[in-house]
Amino acid sequence: MLTKRIIACLDVRGGRVVKGIQFVDIVDAGDPAELAHRHAAAGADEIVLLDITATHEGRGTLLDTVKRTAASLFVPFTVGGGIRSAEDAAAVFDAGADKVSINSSAIARPELIGEIGSSFGAQAVIVAIDARRGEHGVEDAEVYVSGGRKATGLRVVDWAREAEQRGAGEILLTSMDTDGMRNGFDCELTRLVSEAVQIPVIASGGAGSAAHFAEVFKAGKADAALAASIFHFGITDSRALKAEVAAAGVPMRLPC
Repeated sequence: MLTKRIIACLDVRGGRVVKGIQFVDIVDAGDPAELAHRHAAAGADEIVLLDITATHEGRGTLLDTVKRTAASLFVPFTVGGGIRSAEDAAAVFDAGADKVSINSSAIARPELIGEIGSSFGAQAVIVAIDARRGEHGVEDAEVYVSGGRKATGLRVVDWAREAEQRGAGEILLTSMDTDGMRNGFDCELTRLVSEAVQIPVIASGGAGSAAHFAEVFKAGKADAALAASIFHFGITDSRALKAEVAAAGVPMRLPC
């Protein structure tokens, strides 16, 4: 049985890691290179760095921050934010990333997924989906872009399927309804997307305890789960978290 992955997320604004609740109420969490190294050393399977204001500000990814963070890492490293072309992706890979995450740019020009994948491989392309439930529940969940500022009118499941068809290697699914709340992942939404596609789905938004991770792996059928607050603010680390999740019966790659 394949092991499940624990991913530490660094939301970066102005070169600093920040964290909010439901995409607002932002607070400073520290230096990205320092936090990335700490989380990897503590057993995180991967690190994701998201430049959360690049798209809204109409600029490219902070490549210096990417380079400095990549230099301290020995686990897979994904970077997202401000990637609008295969050339932008190439610059991020040159700066040290192993994968790129695209969101708003993929909605604006879906063929970008295949363009990056054809040059660097589907495994290097993650399509990030920021989702908010509609009035009629999870089946009506809608895709948002520009850091959660703009509704697209697209249903989450429809876009996830299209992203897969266009060559995405993974889906990073963030529930805007649960983000930063620490009350648990949106397992119903995660399961809906996981059952709709054949590629791995990374659950994001709402992690507060090991039980939440175990639940999203079992009930949500997630292949990986991502968190930020619980790692940045010392609530737990990946080593302790993995031990608890493994004890709940979920296959984990435990750190030595």
